Amino acid sequence: DVVETLETQILRVNEQLDNSQRPINKYIYLMNLLETNETLFFKTISSKPSKFLPLVYTPTVGEACEKLGHLARRPRGLYISINQKDNIKEILRNWPVDDIRFTVVTDGERILGLGDLGINGMGIPIGKLILYTSCAGVPPEHTLPIILDAGTNNEDFLDDPLYPGLKQKRIKGKEFDDFIDAFVVAINEVFPKICIQWEDFAGFDAIRILNKYQDKICTFNDDMQGTAAIATAGFIAISRLLKKPFKEQRFLFLGAGAAAFGIADMLVHKFQKDGLSKEEALNQIWMFDVNGLLVNARTDLADYQKTFAHEGELSTDFAESILKIKPTAIIGVSTIGGAFNQQIIENMSLVNERPIIFPYSNPTSHSECSAENAYNWSKGKAIFASGSPFAPVTYEGKTFTPGQGNNVYIFPAMGLAVFATEATRVTDEMFITAAEAVAEQISEEDFENGLIYPNIDSILEVSLNVAIKVTKQIFDSGLARVERPADIKAFIKSKMYEPAYK
Repeated sequence: DVVETLETQILRVNEQLDNSQRPINKYIYLMNLLETNETLFFKTISSKPSKFLPLVYTPTVGEACEKLGHLARRPRGLYISINQKDNIKEILRNWPVDDIRFTVVTDGERILGLGDLGINGMGIPIGKLILYTSCAGVPPEHTLPIILDAGTNNEDFLDDPLYPGLKQKRIKGKEFDDFIDAFVVAINEVFPKICIQWEDFAGFDAIRILNKYQDKICTFNDDMQGTAAIATAGFIAISRLLKKPFKEQRFLFLGAGAAAFGIADMLVHKFQKDGLSKEEALNQIWMFDVNGLLVNARTDLADYQKTFAHEGELSTDFAESILKIKPTAIIGVSTIGGAFNQQIIENMSLVNERPIIFPYSNPTSHSECSAENAYNWSKGKAIFASGSPFAPVTYEGKTFTPGQGNNVYIFPAMGLAVFATEATRVTDEMFITAAEAVAEQISEEDFENGLIYPNIDSILEVSLNVAIKVTKQIFDSGLARVERPADIKAFIKSKMYEPAYK
């Protein structure tokens, strides 16, 4: 008898994947592998993250979500409808594992940059939890993907006989809030050590839900805090490698929704940590939305936007605003593909020796600017990082490797630290610690080649280093439910899942 090693089996997986041309077919193959051989699946993903993460998560997961009703195999995770609001505990108790530590939850209203996908958005919680395990070793049996079905406003799905969710318009307001509340109470009762990660809720709901529960339970919002931390990590790394104090950075956002607010909030925390007052910190951050620059004279601002509004003239021209504000960095969180045009990049290059260009919207089709345009229009001066992956770009003989500000450097490591310590809360300080820990892992050589984030293929090692720092922070803050060990690194490693045949 031949007993095949995992390595041999991975060779076969690779060969079968290479026979498929379309990423969506590779996604389906890998999801089937997850159902039939979890160990081989996770060993495969962690063998070459740069190859497999784009197949099990962005960008491929976007297409998988859009087609979920038509691709449905064996369902993973729990689907909870607003009509089951009074029976959530019973539904949760049907799950075969008693000790769930992580759930990624969405209501499917704002999936990536694709909009309202209703319960077809389930691909996102499934994908995120795959990353917890494959990028940071969180044991998969302690994770549970959940989608909360409150209807959908997507007419195509309402008319589609294969759409698997509630065929009704979204329920909003108090009824929706009561549903979220019932879910939070039930899941904390059934799984007392749970950490809830909110994902892809519409901006207004995302901010409200996080504010309501952040100080009461163990919870965070990855679109706001994870995205914010990885963006902040990029700016910390750039400042260090340009030998320039972080507090001299000045930011201009295109887009002023939940993602912008999350990043801006974390930048304020970091500025304050580095010695600025709150007022000074706020002065370094400007925002621009569909109606132009956020200035005090505007009467249409939401409460959370008013914090970042300044004295100044209203401007509806982003390129012109760059010349006035002179930001060191522009951050795109608008989901408008190509919004950073040639004029904008050229203006950034006029006011900066090394303009920082961060088009953060996902998926690739919604990115505010491609890497190629950023490097060409800035004549090779741009420091570039995006939310979606871009291939290396050669400009005048020099090859640049575009950075991808992927939350995967942050939330799986955060998850590992929370899992190990059984933390009672997730705080902004923990995210800033994570951002600093990611930024420390960029070498001068990486930076010379355009990189401002670590190599994705060393993600397990990066996550371990981040988790160690965050774990120390959790113990220092008195948020752990376990005794502080003498050797934190050994303690963390002992908690990590290792995909191997027993």
